[in-house]
Order: sequence, then structure tokens, then C-alpha cells
Amino acid sequence: MSIETRFKDDDATLIIAIRGRFDFSMLGEFRQAYSDAAQPPGQVVVDMRNADTIDSSALGMLLNMQRYLKKADREICIINCNEDISNIFNITRFDRKFTISQA
Repeated sequence: MSIETRFKDDDATLIIAIRGRFDFSMLGEFRQAYSDAAQPPGQVVVDMRNADTIDSSALGMLLNMQRYLKKADREICIINCNEDISNIFNITRFDRKFTISQA
């Protein structure tokens, strides 16, 4: 699997860990990762520690997740980004839409 999901100990934070290339091939799996819960979690953390690269479809998936979770007023954080992925987020101004941290 390219995506692993788990809840933190408090069950209020959903962690979605991305592995490998974050691209269109992950669309269904990524959407399912955040939308399967009966109640949206209080916070979603997308862990990019093991992500190699992202493409424009992954940016769209993140925006779709934001729209979906915004209805429930949920916070999204993207963490452990490598330098290349951080640069993509800066160029596309995603750093203004999400809380983003480097590894």
C-alpha cells in the first residue's frame, strides 16, 4: 500500500502517511483515507516523510480533501516534507492554504 492511515492516541487526529510517488494512481485510496470515518476527525495530518515526489493531481487531491473537511471545520497539516516537495508547495502557494513543515 502506498497510503497508511492511523489515529493518534487521542482518536481526534487522523494521520495519512504517503509512501513513494504521490500521484493520480492514489486518488481512490487517498479519498477513502479521509472520508471513510463516520465523523470527520478533528485534525488530519498528511505525513510526507516517505513520499518521493508529488504531481499536480496530488495537489488537486489535497485541495479536494480541504474542501471536504472544511465543511466540518477541520484542520489539515502537511508534515515532514523533503526540500523538493516543500519547494512545490511554496511555488504553488500551498503554504498559504495548509500548515506545512519540512522534515
